[in-house]
Amino acid sequence: MDCEIPIDKARRRARGAVSNRSGRFDLDRRAEPDGWEGQADDTGIATEVSLETPRSLITYNRSPDLPFDRSINPYRGCEHGCIYCFARPSHAWLGLSPGLDFETRLIARPGAAKVLDRELRSSRYRVATIAVGTNTDPYQPIERDHRIMRDCLGVLSEFRHPVAIVTKGALVERDIDILAPMARQGLARVGISLTTLDPDLSRRMEPRAPAPARRLRVIRRLVEAGIPVRVMASPMVPGLTDHELETILSAARDAGADAASWIMLRLPREVSPLWQEWLAEHYPDRAARVMARLRDMHGGKDYDARWGHRMRGEGPYAEMIAQRFRLATLRLGLDRPVAPLRSDLFAVPPEPGDQLSLF
Repeated sequence: MDCEIPIDKARRRARGAVSNRSGRFDLDRRAEPDGWEGQADDTGIATEVSLETPRSLITYNRSPDLPFDRSINPYRGCEHGCIYCFARPSHAWLGLSPGLDFETRLIARPGAAKVLDRELRSSRYRVATIAVGTNTDPYQPIERDHRIMRDCLGVLSEFRHPVAIVTKGALVERDIDILAPMARQGLARVGISLTTLDPDLSRRMEPRAPAPARRLRVIRRLVEAGIPVRVMASPMVPGLTDHELETILSAARDAGADAASWIMLRLPREVSPLWQEWLAEHYPDRAARVMARLRDMHGGKDYDARWGHRMRGEGPYAEMIAQRFRLATLRLGLDRPVAPLRSDLFAVPPEPGDQLSLF
């Protein structure tokens, strides 16, 4: 039986999860609090960062729902603390809670760039776009100190390897010096996730992510540097953010985005109880309506993981959102096909000591 461990509200300032529920792989199920209760700490719960030496970096997938077949992740866990994050269950594999542990007990992977370099040099490697940020945000706050994403981006630039980045982090602006030249070669695109334009809702739902207005400025800065940007109106939350769909797309278009996408709120595994706890605390008057809409789209369940279904659900409500999206992107000019990133420029750079060809 899952153990719900509520954390004092004052200590959860700028955190998303309400509790530290144990994960499904946690053999030592937490039957009592972990020592947080009763501790006076004006700074709240500190973020802890552990280091991991990766043996491999590129992860492959065969999902028909995804437009890429490989990705890399510089970090495990994410300090942004988005309560809806579908990646939270991945922390359970580490014996950690998908709740507050996911936001506060992070794992950085120094040496990732060296591993990436080695994997790209393999004679068996066949180039295709690498996605970054599909699990946890590569530009979350700890990247400022660890710079793992920047190092990986440097490797991809040296190999002239196509990369598609997804982020909420304003820190992506730091790497314009790498991304802009790659974009000019058709090697880079960035997706900026914009869930709501309401700063109060954003601060509650995504407590350590940049404010919506700041993300719009990120779009503008990237586009001004020649880096194409897709706005990702995701996740759409029925009864909470769905009324903003058109205004989100319009604001992003005005900031320079040239493409758009959307995904419905997903509640896999431990995310569902965490999300419902959050709803009960922050929006108790809307909780029943939000969950009823979600269940209507998933055959009465909180979530249905079937391919072709999990991203957007089914039924009248899901189709209504899809239709609104189609009409809005058509009106705003965000429906145009996006050119694929180039793979034909890929080349393995020489290593120190390699003999260069005379021809």
